Amino acid sequence: MEPTKNTLKVYFIGAGPGDVELLTLKAARIIRKADIIIYAGSLVNKDILGFAKKAAVSYDSAKMTLEEVIGIIENEKSNKKIIARLHTGDPSLYGAIQEQMDWCEKEKIAYEVIPGVSSFQAAAASLKQEFTLPGVSQTVILTRLSGRTKVPKREDLEQLAKIRATLVIFLSVQDIARVVKKLKCGYVQNTPVIVVERVSWPDERKISGTLADIAKKVKQAGIKRQALIIIGDVLRKKYRLSKLYDKNFTHGFRKKIGLVGQRRLRLR
Repeated sequence: MEPTKNTLKVYFIGAGPGDVELLTLKAARIIRKADIIIYAGSLVNKDILGFAKKAAVSYDSAKMTLEEVIGIIENEKSNKKIIARLHTGDPSLYGAIQEQMDWCEKEKIAYEVIPGVSSFQAAAASLKQEFTLPGVSQTVILTRLSGRTKVPKREDLEQLAKIRATLVIFLSVQDIARVVKKLKCGYVQNTPVIVVERVSWPDERKISGTLADIAKKVKQAGIKRQALIIIGDVLRKKYRLSKLYDKNFTHGFRKKIGLVGQRRLRLR
């Protein structure tokens, strides 16, 4: 949305999973320009505030209500300022930004969303794992256990488990036993599971197991928050080779290499 009645602009910024170097160049540029920074201090790496100018005013929203966050923005409605609203990971996933954007729309306040690196992407990188392996799974489901924020019945873990795709479960490790019970409705007992705590942070931890023993291992490790649960046969790393770079696979940018062409390649 572009400015109409005022010159204030709000940026909803994905601050990444933790590692400051995973902040995007665009996000860093906006933070450097921002006059006000509102960040979720319980999740966002405070080192990111090091990008801010000295005159910037920052607010930790960890203990704030929606009304209090909006109140900060509302107080600046008539001022020519930039507000950087930092959310962990990518704000489109469990970021609770929709109500903030809708309020900006209603108040005719200009805003923009800057995507960030999600924790599930950082986890894949840390595990050196592709989540979409040929012949195994071509689908990644991002979901959570139903709790105080209810999940629609059609999206319950019991239903999603029956698809047996690669499943990445957010905000649920505190109830790992209930997660496992639901997953057993679709996945077999020896399906590999990996729990990644505080991915990309210096104290990141990974717990590997199967559906049969992961709950016990996680409880023994004392992991209760800020962790992803990843399950699926892709974690076995047994798969078919991708056709993307297969010499017999053609597409708009590459034609099939004939026998003559193959002989020439061998002679070089």
